[in-house]
Amino acid sequence: MNINRPDVLAEVTAAFVRYEAALVANDVATLDELFWDSPHTLRYGAGENLYGIDAIRAFRIARPATGLARAMLRTQITTYGESCATTHIEFQRVGSERIGRQTQTWVKLPEGWRVVSAHVSLMV
Repeated sequence: MNINRPDVLAEVTAAFVRYEAALVANDVATLDELFWDSPHTLRYGAGENLYGIDAIRAFRIARPATGLARAMLRTQITTYGESCATTHIEFQRVGSERIGRQTQTWVKLPEGWRVVSAHVSLMV
């Protein structure tokens, strides 16, 4: 298996950067596009467990659009072969001293790179 092949790493990084921009801008359409459209997709949030794309969509639509800005403190992106990747970040929301963590599993599908699993948590 080829880890972090430069062309694959560049593709995943571009998708991840697009996701982050959509997240802080509350661009729900782009966030929805970048998650796998499947009942198997899951997202564990800081205060919610979401099973399936319908639950994730409902959460995104209902979530307040304020207070989403954050600084990324550390980022690690790793690709595994040509169609699987993980992204990990440590972040801090503007105005907060708490450190957050986000992990995503990305898979390259016919429609492009999509998040199939995500987990967001805050350190105590």
